[in-house]
Amino acid sequence: MLNKLFEALYNKVIVSIVVKCASTDVYIELCSKKGTISQVSENFQTLYPTEEMIAFIDSYIKETPFHYIAFLDTSDDQGALPSCKKSELSRFYDLTISETKCFNDEWTYFTSKADINELEKVYNHFDVDFIFSPFLILNNFFQDKIHSTLAMFILVQDSCISLAIFDHSKLLYGDHLDMEVIGEIDDDLLSHDIEEEMNLESSKTNIDLEDIDVIDTIDDIDGLDDFGDIEDLDTLEEIDEFSENRDIEEEFYEAEEEQLEEGSEDSFNEDYQRFSLIQSSLGSYYSDEKYESQFIESVYIADGVGVSSDLKRYLEEEMFLNIYIRHLDLGMEVVHFVKEELGL
Repeated sequence: MLNKLFEALYNKVIVSIVVKCASTDVYIELCSKKGTISQVSENFQTLYPTEEMIAFIDSYIKETPFHYIAFLDTSDDQGALPSCKKSELSRFYDLTISETKCFNDEWTYFTSKADINELEKVYNHFDVDFIFSPFLILNNFFQDKIHSTLAMFILVQDSCISLAIFDHSKLLYGDHLDMEVIGEIDDDLLSHDIEEEMNLESSKTNIDLEDIDVIDTIDDIDGLDDFGDIEDLDTLEEIDEFSENRDIEEEFYEAEEEQLEEGSEDSFNEDYQRFSLIQSSLGSYYSDEKYESQFIESVYIADGVGVSSDLKRYLEEEMFLNIYIRHLDLGMEVVHFVKEELGL
């Protein structure tokens, strides 16, 4: 009783910290003694707490002992497994250096112990109260769909993707995908291509023009048909082609305008990387006998960055999936989770 009376004397402050690829978002929600709520947010161009960031957070939490600091887990070594039985978990993943939690006695999410310790060390100015897995965010955000359908659910962040397949709330498969891996692969391929091109240029000096078979060269031009109809490139702008197949009960998110100009190389590369990761992960799910494989037709994407229409088009046209996209404010989703944990 005394605790309740004491608590009623102070405001409650929830601080949500989302570390992104090149910056950090800080969201703060203030719940007054009268029950009113106000929100404020700030983006800092840093991956680590600076004096400016600390001062910003301190200005809101110093007036009350009832403040809570929460993070979205950014560990590369995390994921979700379709069991809570310790005897079965090792069959899916080596968890000897991981921190694990069981969700509703149904499935397990895990993360790196070392990364958690490092996060608490870096932010030692504050007491870290909550670190939420992106798989929890995904499960909560799509509650209405996860419990009623078989589908793939994806949380898109700027440098990673969290992917889970649920069959009526039963987790079948989970994967956490780092976009930088694809970037490194692309760099290796680019280096290989450059080296190969240099070798070709060098070999050209030794080619005798009289040895070239003109007829075969002309025939090879016809082989360009194997790359598909060039007219298909015109479909890049037909982004509303699949609108008639959308579930009318679903609330879809459509960006009012692209963050970058349409056709931007950066936007294209990022969405193609995301598509490649999703395609590869789904292929692993189908081929790995450890998982209860079922054919996936629908994908629900929680868009936390503002993806372009390219990602939707890649998945629909290349993998024949039905794609539904909702916009997600990651910082506020973390705040909502804290309030649920506190019973607010």
